[in-house]
Amino acid sequence: MDRMIHGTGVALVTPFLADGSIDFKGLENLVNHCIAGGVEYLVVMGTTGESATLTTAEKALVLREVKRINAGRVPIIYGAGGNNTQAVIDGFSTTDLDGVSALLSVSPYYNKPTQEGIYQHYKAIATASPLPILLYNVPGRTSSNISAATTLRLARDFKNIIAIKEASGNMEQIMDLLKNKPEGFEVISGDDNLTYPMIALGAKGVISVSGQGMPKIFSQMVRNALTGKWPEALAGHYELFDFTNLLFAEGNPGGIKAALKALNICEDHLRLPLWRVSTDLYLKIEMEVKRLSA
Repeated sequence: MDRMIHGTGVALVTPFLADGSIDFKGLENLVNHCIAGGVEYLVVMGTTGESATLTTAEKALVLREVKRINAGRVPIIYGAGGNNTQAVIDGFSTTDLDGVSALLSVSPYYNKPTQEGIYQHYKAIATASPLPILLYNVPGRTSSNISAATTLRLARDFKNIIAIKEASGNMEQIMDLLKNKPEGFEVISGDDNLTYPMIALGAKGVISVSGQGMPKIFSQMVRNALTGKWPEALAGHYELFDFTNLLFAEGNPGGIKAALKALNICEDHLRLPLWRVSTDLYLKIEMEVKRLSA
């Protein structure tokens, strides 16, 4: 199971039409683009998928369609997190998880629990979950960091907690995790531009945003790093560096949706309160897309 999350996973956007409805043709284009580009797995309904503004029924439709389009080609990880522990657990019985390999569960946001609260939250989820769990630490969004001590405690206490997507950006914390993690527990990059150094320190891959824009370059960079081809990996890292920075300049997923529009995969519509990137930034992203696609 741990090798299932080695390499490049991509946190899929949810394409929308101009009226705000789900663009299923765009979703099909996107899934096929990512798989053709060599990514190792797909992540459905993460932050990048705008899960906060989709209804339960819409989330189920997106998951069903991704499973249909994927047709078993690569593993699927489904986002199942929240700041209401019981609601997360209740979702296990109301979501069709057939064909899903694992769950990505973001640390509780807004509530700002203590470290003990975070531990008890994940303990309840791990005890109830029918699938392996990846923790997701993204304090820039949740305003609450999962400390290395809490992550390691969870990793040791629950065998079905198999990894953490680490997006704290705190390299000392990341090194603490990599140095002290139990066997079978993996650290996955949650920051595209930190993926190369994190793999150098012992991480096993990434759940990426920009990787769905340029899956061939990104996934090859990760494979090169994982197999010790450091000069080639470093070249790929810097080839994508400016592109990735542009994607996050006005927030995610506005930037990656702009890139996907420039690639003719889907339009760049978002649901409020999110909004598309400025014209100036779109033109810069479009230029990078053309450069990387040449």
